[in-house]
Amino acid sequence: MLNAEKSSFEIEHIKPSTSRTDKFISLLRFAEWKDFCKKKLLIGLQNNIVDPRFKDADYRTTQNYVGQTVSYQKEIIHYICPKPNDLPELMQGLLDSHQFMKTGNVSSVIHAAVIAYGFVFLHPFEDGNGRIHRFLIHNIFSIQGMIPKGLMFPVSAVMLKNPAHYDNSLETFSRPLMQFINYSLDDEGQMTVFNETAFLFRYMDMTAQAEALYDFVNMTIENELVEELNFLANYDFTKKAIQNIIDMQDRLIDLFIKFSLQNNGNISAKKRETYFDFLTDEELSKMEQIVRNGYKLSF
Repeated sequence: MLNAEKSSFEIEHIKPSTSRTDKFISLLRFAEWKDFCKKKLLIGLQNNIVDPRFKDADYRTTQNYVGQTVSYQKEIIHYICPKPNDLPELMQGLLDSHQFMKTGNVSSVIHAAVIAYGFVFLHPFEDGNGRIHRFLIHNIFSIQGMIPKGLMFPVSAVMLKNPAHYDNSLETFSRPLMQFINYSLDDEGQMTVFNETAFLFRYMDMTAQAEALYDFVNMTIENELVEELNFLANYDFTKKAIQNIIDMQDRLIDLFIKFSLQNNGNISAKKRETYFDFLTDEELSKMEQIVRNGYKLSF
């Protein structure tokens, strides 16, 4: 098995499978429960979000890197992670820094940026580092009281929507780092790093990463939450308008809106036959029009 992640150094530009997405969303529900910045808990997170075949029992023991195959036997190396022997010390330093910042009156955004970006730069696991990195942002915001209990603050969704900005925040660290690492790559994709590199990761300047996270937080507040509030307002209006046509159960109204939104404002023949065969053609047409009017920006 190659020890490279075959993707550019972004928020995993891989189309997520349903199970992969569901695992991450389920994981976010635990972000407000407790402080996950402990080795045992981080390993537990990794085990819960990756395929069982790729679970790690400890920090990685192989040299990892992030590369991109551009042609046969030609690889562009975007980032080289710390040597595995250096990880225990570096990760302990990161976790100790987290404990200091928890009680040190540090801005929640700076705290989250330092720990979450520090984690993804150290890349302590073979798989799942990007998702844990995003989780840690939510986790630190929650334990620092920045996000009210029960509220899902969708900052990671905003990061996914702005990959160029995210990439830049990573590359301000990764690009200059690369000139200080001497390495070789064999035909099987195994990397050897020749020089000492731990000092490059001990005192990372996180200014650009903190600024980027501030930007993502502002975008979340100004765009994502506003869109969510508009959606909820439209949803409530749409439900009431549908009830004026036919007074059916809330569960069925929710299902009608969901199926309509999935199909550009129309209920498919199969869905109608299965769930809404009691509707007349006139009722169906009016209800579909209500959904389209309420959510025309969604199509």
